[in-house]
Amino acid sequence: MSTQEPGADETPFEFPCSFPIKVFGPALPEFRVRVLALIREHVAEIDETAVRENLSSGGRYLSMTVTIEATDRAQLDAIYRALTACELVTMAL
Repeated sequence: MSTQEPGADETPFEFPCSFPIKVFGPALPEFRVRVLALIREHVAEIDETAVRENLSSGGRYLSMTVTIEATDRAQLDAIYRALTACELVTMAL
């Protein structure tokens, strides 16, 4: 008997796939370092060309898009849990 909810493994993605992770937080050097470190805990390799950054118009906030090669839903869930638990991360999409 399965303890998972019906449809828990259902996802519109076919893995492996290229997946953009968007993260927002303060425009501090440690924000960038922390975000990449958290993602690297779950991804074998992040190509620096797969990281895009945009500074807010006031210069207070930084948005990062890190495109990874996602292997499965569990990997993505673990990445999002790590990012949202980080005190520097305002939002992760």
